Amino acid sequence: MSLISFMNVQVLGDERGRLNVLEACKNIPFDIRRVYYLTATQMGVSRGFHAHKALEQVAVCVSGGCRMLMNDGNQVEEVVLDSPDKALFIGKMMWHEMHDFTEDCVLLVLASDLYDEQDYIRNYDEFLRLANPL
Repeated sequence: MSLISFMNVQVLGDERGRLNVLEACKNIPFDIRRVYYLTATQMGVSRGFHAHKALEQVAVCVSGGCRMLMNDGNQVEEVVLDSPDKALFIGKMMWHEMHDFTEDCVLLVLASDLYDEQDYIRNYDEFLRLANPL
């Protein structure tokens, strides 16, 4: 089973341009409680390096692109986000990293809950222990 799961982004438009639509509980599988975006990430800087115990997210590059590494504790997959039509689902207990940001990258993230530091797993060994409790 693939770790990479894309959400269907509804694209509307005409000769004037495009409108990309993301709606809670429609093409986003949760109520949206928090929205944030990453900008001006310096060349060579990577972000993420954590998982969430309960939080679910959807990430989309509305401008530019970046490489996403997804890891469930058993397998690792990578995907390039480089289109506002490509929205990536990041489920709970999914270690994720963002690399190779383009200079113009704007990474928009929709989250299922408000910020809660207690939900973060920032230590990779702890993540592996929780992901594989045997």
